[in-house]
Amino acid sequence: MTESPRSLPKTETGHPWWRGATIYQVYPRSYCDSNGDGIGDLAGITSKLDYIASLGVDAVWISPFYKSPMKDFGYDVSDYRDIDPIFGTLSDFDALIAKAHELGLRVMADLVFSHTSDLHAWFAESRASHDNPKSDWYVWADAKPDGSPPNNWASVFGGPSWTWDARRGQYYMHNFLKEQPQLNVHNPDVQDALLDIVRFWLDRGVDGFRIDAINFAMHDPELKDNPPAPAGNGIRTRPFDFQLKINNQSHPDIPAFVARIRALTDQYVERFTVAEVGGADPDREMKAFTAGESHFNSAYGFDFLYAEKLTPALVREALENWPDTPGIGWPSWAFSNHDAPRWISRWAPADAREEYARMAMLLFACLRGNIIIWQGEELGLGQVDIPFDQLQDPEAIANWPLTLSRDGTRTPMPWVARQEHGGFTSGQPWLPLGAENLALAVDGQDDDPNSLLNFTRRLVGFRSANEALLSGELKVIEARENLLVFERISASQHLVCAYNFGAEPLNWTPAQPDRWRMIESVNDASARELPAFGALIAERIA
Repeated sequence: MTESPRSLPKTETGHPWWRGATIYQVYPRSYCDSNGDGIGDLAGITSKLDYIASLGVDAVWISPFYKSPMKDFGYDVSDYRDIDPIFGTLSDFDALIAKAHELGLRVMADLVFSHTSDLHAWFAESRASHDNPKSDWYVWADAKPDGSPPNNWASVFGGPSWTWDARRGQYYMHNFLKEQPQLNVHNPDVQDALLDIVRFWLDRGVDGFRIDAINFAMHDPELKDNPPAPAGNGIRTRPFDFQLKINNQSHPDIPAFVARIRALTDQYVERFTVAEVGGADPDREMKAFTAGESHFNSAYGFDFLYAEKLTPALVREALENWPDTPGIGWPSWAFSNHDAPRWISRWAPADAREEYARMAMLLFACLRGNIIIWQGEELGLGQVDIPFDQLQDPEAIANWPLTLSRDGTRTPMPWVARQEHGGFTSGQPWLPLGAENLALAVDGQDDDPNSLLNFTRRLVGFRSANEALLSGELKVIEARENLLVFERISASQHLVCAYNFGAEPLNWTPAQPDRWRMIESVNDASARELPAFGALIAERIA
């Protein structure tokens, strides 16, 4: 077991370490392979912790590494208390924690509490009979008189949310793959078992958790049908898209379970919890899951993750949903992650990728809340087009060609540009790296003071050095067409942040310009003009 890093639990400003933190997400399959099998592992991550620390981030979030049959690449857990052999051992995890803490990095684990693998021992016992001790640890239901599923609920990954189990003579529910049976988190015994898992990893030195799909944790016990969704402008690729998901998820009892998790983590020094919340009504649920001081510390939704275009109006709406008001939780933000396509491919024009990336990264660094950097964003990695015959993502395979593959964002990290597989592995990588991403490898950017990598390092340090960015309030001043202006204000600092989202220059000057001094800028922005994709941060001096 290992202690958490840093002797002081709070920052110099008196806030907990995570308030305003920069978090770096690692997908273990794709970060660094230490044994040549083509799949990244814990020892590989440990070997790159010095690099992660060099970014200046506060914590590293590691996507699931638990024992799993890998039907959904670790989000189908068969043993929450062990490491899958492809990633290593518990000793490897302990070594990772120890080195991270030596470097001043906190480590966050990914908790998957809405479902398990169908190979989990709990499910094996539950399906064995109707009266065993775990018989109601999962969501079981009888068939309708005609043998069809109990209701119309649809799986995220396609088809119905129900699979017939002949051993038990009932259907079991799954919001995702049929190999991911839904836990019955309404059951207090299930909650207790999940809390024991939280305690296990806290005792092992984990500093926080990202909680996966928490709004899927509880369903309507009456199993009422979902109503149809109104027709929209988007393409419907799955039956899931035809329903309003109001009965298979988002049950009002979820916040009470969240409070139990928070009560446990509060028994440990300065632990942090952030919930993933997607769906049609994420704002309401994120507020419920982070309300007051008795729920999760933070939550992040999908405001930016699937946005086809980044606009001032989008940013304004997202930020103003999280006012600095008593009782309102603390937000976290991600532009991309292991499920969502890389933002540089979605937003940046082909002829100005670098300029756009610098503007967007400066925006990201100035948001109120925590920011989560998805591995490779600091390099400017783009979405890789994976041919059908090389796809690994079960959702993309099932819904080809209409669903964008998650594999395209999960491609391996390029470490060395001139090596065949980018220094990621000595074997055959589980996914191709992509030629354009290989050219952006760490070794080529590390010593270049003008690289996006070193720009990102500078921005992370800039964010950490300015109290207003870490914990100050945010006021949007302008959000029209391509111009976004907001202020960040703390007790000791007043900043104005201005951004041009477009390719045409904008005339912009702060009010009373002689009372401001520019402290950061990109793309030749000045106090009188924001060139194409220009942005600046100015500090009030009088």
